[in-house]
Amino acid sequence: MRRLLIPALVLALAAAAGCSGRTKSADTSSPSTTGAADTATADFGTLKSVCGKGTPKTVTSQGVTSSEIKVGVFSDVGFTKNPEFGNAAKVFTSWCNAAGGINGRKITPVTHDSALMQVNQQMIGACRTDFFEVGGGAALDGLGVKTRLKCLLPEFPAQVTSEIGADLQVMAMGASTGYSPYAGYFSWLLKEAYPSSASGVGIITGDVPITKLLAGQDKEVLTAMGGKVTYSDLYPAQGVSDWTPYAQSIKTKKVKGLVFLGDFTQLAKLEQALTNIDYKLDWIDANSNAYGPAFVKLAGPALGTQTNFASINGYPLEKADDNPATKEMVALFKKYAPDAQLTLPAMQAFSSWLLFATSARDCAELTRSCVLENAKKQTDWTGGGLHASVNLSSPDEPLKCFNVEKATTSGWVPADFKPTEGVYRCDAPAYKFKGNYGKPPTLADVGKSLSDLK
Repeated sequence: MRRLLIPALVLALAAAAGCSGRTKSADTSSPSTTGAADTATADFGTLKSVCGKGTPKTVTSQGVTSSEIKVGVFSDVGFTKNPEFGNAAKVFTSWCNAAGGINGRKITPVTHDSALMQVNQQMIGACRTDFFEVGGGAALDGLGVKTRLKCLLPEFPAQVTSEIGADLQVMAMGASTGYSPYAGYFSWLLKEAYPSSASGVGIITGDVPITKLLAGQDKEVLTAMGGKVTYSDLYPAQGVSDWTPYAQSIKTKKVKGLVFLGDFTQLAKLEQALTNIDYKLDWIDANSNAYGPAFVKLAGPALGTQTNFASINGYPLEKADDNPATKEMVALFKKYAPDAQLTLPAMQAFSSWLLFATSARDCAELTRSCVLENAKKQTDWTGGGLHASVNLSSPDEPLKCFNVEKATTSGWVPADFKPTEGVYRCDAPAYKFKGNYGKPPTLADVGKSLSDLK
């Protein structure tokens, strides 16, 4: 999941020297509360009575009144211009509020525009107003974790870049803290799909700290899965005007499988350069950043030559009609945000919102500790069927299921990776990292403990 925020980070750090130091104020917008006829649609997928009417009592929790719950959503939208987390919040809260909210309380989403470099400033503001943080993500999220822990503000993020496994955090897609989420994917590539490629694997990444850290993790896992990394390279974070020299190096090193970490617009250019010099790899890991129509359009005819895969963590969006939960989510986006593109991060955010709503629904008194503990009780969470099952009661548990998409000139399609349970393959080997990739801050690091959470 950390890979999904790489494009913003790679482009952002290249331009950081030119960024102003302004702090954007939180943008609070009340969702639509129209549509009483939607009351019967409070069920979502396999989840029953997600939202509904009630007669709540006034409580003392910050961000909670007798009629409202104020929930924060972090986003780098001011820098990336990508509103996917805000869109997901708008769609979910509009639907939920039309059904009565959470036991009668309407949800008010508050967008905290971290604009890349303003994470901590926005977190300080969130600490003053919000009940919870849900369905968001920031490329430099690590800048605000200690502030969040000091004010005992829990989060159910859609994505985490550098602080997976931090305290007061539940990831609806599963944390798999300390374990590689790509062990099953890489094992399939190297041992089953393209065994001859194991002798020549390459990794190319943007020249910024987080992508270099991810490259180190991937190299460790690829090696453990039987691969031999024979080529490693960095490219300037601001991009490359001519990828031919990189393509020539890949050809000279006889790379057969390539992992690309960075902006998919640059990957598209690299693949065009590879095709132009008549060099075809066995496979390219475009990663989940590229999963969407934009990469297909940019790569164009090169996808007829180069074989691209991406490991995603949800039901394939292009197959939405085959899955009730995904189909329902698509319909809700069309109703409440008709001009928005439904993306993989937006789907992850939607699962986070569902987790928050069902956890809050079951609290006799709506407190942060109650919502957090209810979420941690989920041992078979699928977001109502949006993704494979994860055990949220054990964040250190390795992920067992994965699915793989293949890019073609006509769009993304499920790859032939021998799924075992529906669209997922659930026999991924557990690989625990041996390298030192840092640890997230804890409550103890800021002089707090879980007993302080009310």
